[in-house]
Amino acid sequence: MTDTAQTPAKTLDAQRFNELRLQGISRAYGAHTALHPLDLTVRGGEFIALLGPSGCGKTTALNSIAGLLPLTAGSIELDGRRIDTLPPEKRGFGMVFQNYALFPHLSVRRNIAFGLRMRKVSKAETERRVSAVLDLVRLNEHAHKLPGQLSGGQQQRVAIARAIVLEPPLVLMDEPLSNLDAALRLDMRAEIRRIHQEFGLTTLYVTHDQEEALSLADRLVVLNAGRVAQVGTPSELYESPRSAYVAAFMGYRNILSLRAESVDAGAATVVGDGVKFAGTVSAAVTAGASVQVAVRPEDLKIAAGEADAAFEAVAEVVEYHGREFQVDALTRAGSRVHLRTPERVAPGDRLSLTVDPRRALVFAAENAEAGGAAEDPGEAG
Repeated sequence: MTDTAQTPAKTLDAQRFNELRLQGISRAYGAHTALHPLDLTVRGGEFIALLGPSGCGKTTALNSIAGLLPLTAGSIELDGRRIDTLPPEKRGFGMVFQNYALFPHLSVRRNIAFGLRMRKVSKAETERRVSAVLDLVRLNEHAHKLPGQLSGGQQQRVAIARAIVLEPPLVLMDEPLSNLDAALRLDMRAEIRRIHQEFGLTTLYVTHDQEEALSLADRLVVLNAGRVAQVGTPSELYESPRSAYVAAFMGYRNILSLRAESVDAGAATVVGDGVKFAGTVSAAVTAGASVQVAVRPEDLKIAAGEADAAFEAVAEVVEYHGREFQVDALTRAGSRVHLRTPERVAPGDRLSLTVDPRRALVFAAENAEAGGAAEDPGEAG
């Protein structure tokens, strides 16, 4: 970082780089491997989300990149220069923690300036950068306040400002919105994306909420038990998940364990206890094999009549969501299914359900490590 006092007062630019390359990075604790070899290239200016349930390895990956955890194997390079051998402070990355970690006795302005003072940046340059970042995160009128006088969203913006005022090449964010209420999370998602774009950041963002990841990221890395399950753009993962595990994180809340009765030209007829319908094969599936079928709640429809039904279920919990009802129901075999419907449904109603074959994805059971993911991955169905 150079002391460039002649820079216009309201400009602030992140350090630019071409690529951050993770080559087989892993982290083990004795016999337990928390992060299996991860290969990923992050391009300058990208917003990458690491997505998965608690314990999947996403925070381990972030802390390993930050230098807070030493690697068990692999290397990290920034534009060809190896940096995993450097201590955290020499890597120059910004970090935004889940709990904000603000100094309660320092004003907003002094919290933001703290890192610059530790780096012995000149007073004039510190003032310039802090003023610029206060303007960027829209906290000018709160600069004199203490953190305890701010709302949760304002405190989060201070934490972001403190990270980016150092003009880091990379900002690492670990579940930064998890302590906020639902409405404020929506507002802060938009703020984080705006700041990322306006400041020209490169961001690695950890979350367990697929809606959050889809709305923010240029690419997603879905992790499962320390291994990469799939990497791709939001649309790629949303439209073409490669496993039931990934499908569960992309809103396919219904993961049904069934059997492929027949398979032909990318389509399969699946059967189970009182269940029979057609679906689209998303990987190699053979007739007679155990499969897992993923269906979104909005794609599970109430049939016009019993003759059109794929299976029956009894409504158990019904939530009114304005234009539609969200229904949790139990099949004859005791499997729980979720649907969204504009039709009025009451608990105890017997429902005849059907699904468009194009909207049901069929995966071979050995590729469907769904675990409990369908119950965990955030709010969007």
